[in-house]
Amino acid sequence: MTNSVYHSLLGKKARGQKSFAVLIDPDKISLEEADKLAALALDAKVDYLFVGGSLVVSNQLDEVVQQLKKNGEIPVILFPGSPSQISRFADALLYLSLISGRNPELLIGQHVISAPAVKQSGLEILPTGYMVVDGGAPTTVSYISNALPIPADKREIAMCTAMAGEMLGMKLIYLDAGSGAKRPVSEEMIASVAGEVSIPLIVGGGIAYPEKAYLNCKAGADLIVVGNAIEKDPRLILEMSAAIHVAPANIV
Repeated sequence: MTNSVYHSLLGKKARGQKSFAVLIDPDKISLEEADKLAALALDAKVDYLFVGGSLVVSNQLDEVVQQLKKNGEIPVILFPGSPSQISRFADALLYLSLISGRNPELLIGQHVISAPAVKQSGLEILPTGYMVVDGGAPTTVSYISNALPIPADKREIAMCTAMAGEMLGMKLIYLDAGSGAKRPVSEEMIASVAGEVSIPLIVGGGIAYPEKAYLNCKAGADLIVVGNAIEKDPRLILEMSAAIHVAPANIV
């Protein structure tokens, strides 16, 4: 196991460079589509490809990861909804602990079960404090996790939760409004969290326009994740990437 993905995230954060990840659900993409998306992502200078979903019911996780890896230049990071979503062909794994909820299974229980397989996978492990924020609509992750999301207007709860996650040893904080959220995480919440943690901050869920991606970066997000919007219109990759990569490093 190396720490190349994490070192790259830390290096970009130190230089004030913002990063862009495209989220790919292996249930919603064919191998041919994955190949085309990987080529488009390469042209758009996408930094990372996230693969996963709250429910992965197909058996093509390995195949999708391998297809994305054919270009070989963009790191593929697993964003698993359960311990079974592991592919040794990826570069790294977001080892998610749902620190915003109170479900012990998603705080530590499933990690105990998955630990042997995760360790044997050879993947770079990225301990991630995962925080679900109310996006204005029921989401799969909220239903599956059986945990209430952080209210969208409770910045102080998000801030203190992220602080606790960092002090507990998390290497990343992930603020997520959920797939298809009607209301993405606010810039005010992002700024509150970014102002109190020193580790890289990932933000995703409901980011449908390049302008929103830009504002999230300006507020303090280090890595923007976009999935649903690109599923609907893959051409958005170019605009999203351009907006994220020109965003300033300062926090509003």
